[in-house]
Amino acid sequence: MDTQAHSPAASRSFDDVEHVPRRAWLGLLVVLGPVLLVSMDGSVLFLAMPTITRSLGPSADQALWILDIYGFAVSSLLITFGNLGDRYGRLRFLIGGVLVFGAGSALAALSESPGWLIASRALMGLGGSTLLPSGLAVLSELFENPRLRSLAIGIFAATFAAGFAIGPVVGGLLLSRFFWGSVFLINLPVVAAFLLAAPFVLREVRATRPGEVDIPSIALSASGMFLTVYAVKRAAAYGPSPLVVVSAAAGAGFLTWFLMRQRRLEHPLVDVGLFRSKIFTIAILTGVISLVVWSAAAYLSGVYLQSVLGLSVLTAALLALPGAVMLTTTCILTPALADRIGQRRALLTCHLAMACGLALLLLTGATGGVGWFIASTVVAGLGYGISFSLVADTAVGAVPVERAGAAGAIAETSNEVGNALGIALLGSTATLVFRLRGPDVAPTLGETLVAGAAGPVIDQARAAFVDGFHLAMALAALLCAGLGTLALRWLSRSGQ
Repeated sequence: MDTQAHSPAASRSFDDVEHVPRRAWLGLLVVLGPVLLVSMDGSVLFLAMPTITRSLGPSADQALWILDIYGFAVSSLLITFGNLGDRYGRLRFLIGGVLVFGAGSALAALSESPGWLIASRALMGLGGSTLLPSGLAVLSELFENPRLRSLAIGIFAATFAAGFAIGPVVGGLLLSRFFWGSVFLINLPVVAAFLLAAPFVLREVRATRPGEVDIPSIALSASGMFLTVYAVKRAAAYGPSPLVVVSAAAGAGFLTWFLMRQRRLEHPLVDVGLFRSKIFTIAILTGVISLVVWSAAAYLSGVYLQSVLGLSVLTAALLALPGAVMLTTTCILTPALADRIGQRRALLTCHLAMACGLALLLLTGATGGVGWFIASTVVAGLGYGISFSLVADTAVGAVPVERAGAAGAIAETSNEVGNALGIALLGSTATLVFRLRGPDVAPTLGETLVAGAAGPVIDQARAAFVDGFHLAMALAALLCAGLGTLALRWLSRSGQ
């Protein structure tokens, strides 16, 4: 062991770290603050929703929009702002995004109605969509040494993953002592610190690649996402209708048109050519699916622990800690794991762990299941950590440095799209089951409990929620197993 520690390779790595200017490390530290907030705010409400339901009384579809309008806004605009940052200045967009994110956080904390909170979360998403691609690109410029640039990107990815993992825990801890708006107010000190430090430690960076942003592409991608998600939510909350069919068809049509348009543009928002690499394609699909299943499992588990088992928000937060620790640790260690066993085996391990972990949630019941919940978060956390780390590294490593903003946007978009779709698809699936099998007092378990229903009705409502929870988690496990099977076939044939 001592010999390895003093090997030439180890000495070179140490020398690399020694020769990086202090400004680069300070820049990394400054960028990581907003990155942590952006990812954390994608999940911070998962344990807070029962409290928000009691305080603001949102309807079934409003509750779902409160949860995922943020992820939807981020995912709709990440690629756009990644390209704009490349052209007009990444630091400029980074600072502007932090300002908007802070303003949205303050407005969200002061919300007096569901509509106000939804609009504030959308504003936060608008700011967040500028932070991730610009922050990743600024780091790529700060660290000129490829080895240390990879290390910095790995730290960036680990921080992003940690934010998703600790969001529910932080939200639960805050709600155990303060009012629900505190989950947004904690953003403001970090925002202030960034705005004070960024102009001194970060440099403005622009890509030399010409070309204007294609406005029709922006409109097609945002409209397609919005209409598709709206159709899913509307169908779950109120059942099928002509409006749902039209919205779904229009959304699918706009997204198809968007992808076809990217193939013809000289400077597209999405470089479709990157997907010619099968390992890149599998990695991005993994980024989407991992967040689809993680966000749905985290949200539905939070409701299960509090509204079904009757645990306090603090207890629910503490029970989520083992999974959060596993996820974050795995994300940090994944680069070494991938070097040792290869990206293909790492991706297959990721899919298997997620599928097995989610399947454990099927053993929970209306009267108990805490142990199965903890086991699920730990096993699935291994898969989530591998996914979060590999997706970012694959995307950024596949393109030249001057395209780091756009490539990073694809990687982070895969996560944010998954985060939004997880609540929209699997969360809506659970809502639909509850609507069909519940006591018909209200369309969600939270609203049924607030309505003050009698004991037998509450028991029926809790059982109906568990049924929907199980169906959603079964579908999630099948998604992971299916993607793992696809990865095994594709990557084995390609030899990657």
